[in-house]
Amino acid sequence: MKTIATAILLACLSPALSAAGVAKAGQSMPKLSQLLPGATIPNTSGKVVLVDFWASWCGPCKQSFPALNQLQAKYGSKGLVIIGIGVDEEAAKYKAFADHMKASFTLAHDTGHQAAAFFNPPSMPSSYLVDRKGVIRYAHSGFRGEKTVAEYTTEIEALLAEGK
Repeated sequence: MKTIATAILLACLSPALSAAGVAKAGQSMPKLSQLLPGATIPNTSGKVVLVDFWASWCGPCKQSFPALNQLQAKYGSKGLVIIGIGVDEEAAKYKAFADHMKASFTLAHDTGHQAAAFFNPPSMPSSYLVDRKGVIRYAHSGFRGEKTVAEYTTEIEALLAEGK
């Protein structure tokens, strides 16, 4: 909860980010490399992107990683890029969680909370599906197992089909 409060505070202090408010469907996503300075972010141009916010203390986040790994394996070659953004304030907690979960998708540590300030995730995990044009199309709060996976699958397949 401390991290979310920090993100909210940063949003209030940064006029450029606070003007964006809560990220929502229909809004363009800024370049993640600008929100996550120093992080290695894959090229997302022309790709469907799933941005997932997580924290080491989040139980549902632990449950979501295997599902995200499966989605990356199934759709990565078709144009899906998953980027998991950790919001832990302590680098050691971020690293321990990341090492333990063995993600097959890109992970980035939001050390400056700039990405969290832009997206303003309402809970952990929260995720955003972005179309090939860089527009946020779907937002998810929380992870409810197979129900969330079914929603992701339907939405990812629809967004991938749009690019054909």
